Amino acid sequence: MERVKNFLELNKEEAASVSQLTIHPHRVGSQCSFYEDFALRGIRVDRVESGFVSCSFKVPPRLTDKNGNLATGAVANLVDEVGGAVVHVEGLPMNVSVDMTISFLGTAKLNDELEITSKVLGQRGSYSGTSVLVRNKVTGELIAEGRHSLFGKQASKL
Repeated sequence: MERVKNFLELNKEEAASVSQLTIHPHRVGSQCSFYEDFALRGIRVDRVESGFVSCSFKVPPRLTDKNGNLATGAVANLVDEVGGAVVHVEGLPMNVSVDMTISFLGTAKLNDELEITSKVLGQRGSYSGTSVLVRNKVTGELIAEGRHSLFGKQASKL
């Protein structure tokens, strides 16, 4: 337990950097939140079709672990965001993630270009299921495969 505590503890330089951050609350219709800016800055949407989204993403230093690999939490975030984007309906609130399963099959290094694709597996009532693949754009290596279940309001039929 002590090892984990020491690992998570910030050193003086890190603590000073964190104390200088200004984090404003997110309001619908305003600029992006700190979280969205930090995690999603740099993602580029390449193609959108009905039930399909394709994006590109270059691995930035802020999302790598101590070994220089894309952090697993960052991969989970990409699966969550791109999986949710494929079922999002403009004008309705964002869907809420109910369940995610991610298989980590490879690693991505700093500055690797990734291709992230998501497709709808099915929808029943307010529930949706998506599949998300994260690949190295140059080598084609599969970095992660995610399955994502979401719940959200449906468009009115009136």
